[in-house]
Amino acid sequence: MKKFLEIKNTKIAYIDEGKGDAIIFIHGNPTSSYLWRNIAPKFIEQYRIIVPDLVGMGDSQKLEGIDNPGYSFNGQYEYLDSFLKKLNLGIRLHLVIHDWGCGLGLKFARLNSDVISSITFMEGVAVPLTWDQWPEAGTKIFKLFRSDAGEELILDKNFFVERILFNDPINPMSEKTKNEYLKPFVQQGEDRRPTLTFPRNIPFNEEPLETHNEIAKNAEFHSSSSIPKLFINADPGFLLVGSQREEVRSWNNIKEVVVKGNHFIQEDSPDEITAHIKTFLAEL
Repeated sequence: MKKFLEIKNTKIAYIDEGKGDAIIFIHGNPTSSYLWRNIAPKFIEQYRIIVPDLVGMGDSQKLEGIDNPGYSFNGQYEYLDSFLKKLNLGIRLHLVIHDWGCGLGLKFARLNSDVISSITFMEGVAVPLTWDQWPEAGTKIFKLFRSDAGEELILDKNFFVERILFNDPINPMSEKTKNEYLKPFVQQGEDRRPTLTFPRNIPFNEEPLETHNEIAKNAEFHSSSSIPKLFINADPGFLLVGSQREEVRSWNNIKEVVVKGNHFIQEDSPDEITAHIKTFLAEL
């Protein structure tokens, strides 16, 4: 059952179950807390699980106006940071993060490192990027998202959800799963804006600079931080591959495991991801 917390006059939806040290599961684009449905509940017996919907996504409230800056990386972070601090989660927090949830979670850990006990990350925005590092299969479409064509592709045609998300899993999604992911973005226009703002915020070649700076600070901090880290590597993967993959492998105090999947690996390998996180946490 989802709860709601008001942050900056905006209702943030989240799951909050169990007792003990908190594990915070943070999704990215264009998903929601639903991404973690086959993973997070497996930790309720030993931990308090916190699974938010980012603002404008899942069951969280949409922001008003056209191209609201609250959907930018730093805008989303302000909501998430205020949300997590309002919950009074204690001093032993574990992060499990994916996609843009990775960038957001790594920033939270950088700025609140004294309360972070571990970070598990996968297929996420972890280091600054150049277009040369981006998978060739995604370059053309992501450049289109960042052009004037982006509004038509995403706000009108819902491309990120219906084409990228739905076609990603190795094992095809059921209609029930597709419908759950569709729910927040059924209505054309600004309701779909978060799924356009996020690809426009990927820090390619230092653009946009404000996002690049935050991701660069994340990478610099976590490359040497002593926080225990688990990198769940995707095979074949999509985002955290090539030179980016090699860079995070060099980070301090990191373990690596591999699961099957492209980008939305929670759809293909939830049991394997769960088992790896449980082993990692038990060994801390």
